[in-house]
Amino acid sequence: MGICREEILKYHQGGKVGVRLTKPLNGPDELSLAYTPGVAEPVKVIAAAPGRVYDLTAKSNLVAVVSDGTAILGLGDLGASASIPVMEGKAVLFKAFADVDAWPVPLEFCREGGQSTGKTDSARVIETVARLACMYGGINLEDIAAPACFEIEERLEAMLDIPVFHDDQWGTAVITLAGIFNYAVLTDRRLPDLRIVVNGAGAAGIRITEMLKEAGVTDVALCDSKGVVREDRTDLNPMKRRHAVKVKVHTLAEALRGAHVFIGVSVADCVRSEWIQSMASFPAIMAMANPNPEINPDAVAAVLGKKPYIMATGRSDYPNQINNVLGFPFLFRGALDVRARTINIEMKKAAALALAELARQPVPDAMKKLYKDPALAFGPGYIVPKPFDRRLFVEIPGAVAQAAVASGAAPAPVSGATDWLTTYRAGLEQRRKILFRQ
Repeated sequence: MGICREEILKYHQGGKVGVRLTKPLNGPDELSLAYTPGVAEPVKVIAAAPGRVYDLTAKSNLVAVVSDGTAILGLGDLGASASIPVMEGKAVLFKAFADVDAWPVPLEFCREGGQSTGKTDSARVIETVARLACMYGGINLEDIAAPACFEIEERLEAMLDIPVFHDDQWGTAVITLAGIFNYAVLTDRRLPDLRIVVNGAGAAGIRITEMLKEAGVTDVALCDSKGVVREDRTDLNPMKRRHAVKVKVHTLAEALRGAHVFIGVSVADCVRSEWIQSMASFPAIMAMANPNPEINPDAVAAVLGKKPYIMATGRSDYPNQINNVLGFPFLFRGALDVRARTINIEMKKAAALALAELARQPVPDAMKKLYKDPALAFGPGYIVPKPFDRRLFVEIPGAVAQAAVASGAAPAPVSGATDWLTTYRAGLEQRRKILFRQ
């Protein structure tokens, strides 16, 4: 990464988040407004009309970043306290990229043997999050191990009237789908004609597979550490069973023969160069294991030479970083702004499509300068936008908000607001100029 350990720890010293005041408090009159006796008025209003909590508190722009620390980054189950730097980091990204206030909510439960690590206690996570949800406009679940993460998200979605989003499941899936949309454009191939292999059947791999199918891909082979997830296997959990296929191939190597796309959300160095050679012409290799990909980009370049291909990773030091920060802040921005009750599949697909379309637009000179690439333009080396492209602040929330209203996930605009989307996007554009001075 090019940054030393001491520099990293110094950056994190004292934490990365704090509290800021949104109203002045400089004298006795303002003290009376902020707290007693004035605070009694909003209390009574909310008690009489609970929906006013969005107007009279921070709820409308506040997200809880929840984790039990059972699947921290690629480090594994290290407990809730160890997850805090990541949860703080997530809160920083929410604020810095989409002006969403977020707060870390690590949940520590005493598990078997009195330890703070171990198998996720799904029932207690669900109960705890449900009890604290009244303060928040949305819940972002983070670093919770599979398969418990699926149950937790689905049950909370059913219980609560605010968006619940597990970024490890859906964030990667949204950005990956954006890349696939543009792969299809660059290769002049239709999504239903693609053969795609997904390696890694955890939270991200399962949801990537679902998103691909929702978008129209019909030939997806999901693989885990034992090979292709086939119908005749007897060791599959219910989530894998949903995507089991009836095929003759058994191994990842066999599945890759003739495939158009490899998507890896698994482990480092699990793909051999000769397997890449066996793929279809103009393949896409999206090797997203962190910090080291399933196959090194240099190895892919060596084996494919001057043949056309697309390479993507989860790293910032190679082109086409599949970075979740392109998704979750802006998904929540759009969902919060229209008071959506959920972030449904239509909203996720809308975000992916908007990301793909933005990558096809001319790249501003400021972006070329920031990324030190004067030739930056849509093509095999640029299939998804860069995180600091501030147009994301308008394009993704705008698409998400539109999909939320169209799908019934958010209330319809008030009577007479026929051009609400134009007004909303104009507001985002003005806000973008103020926030990012561009």
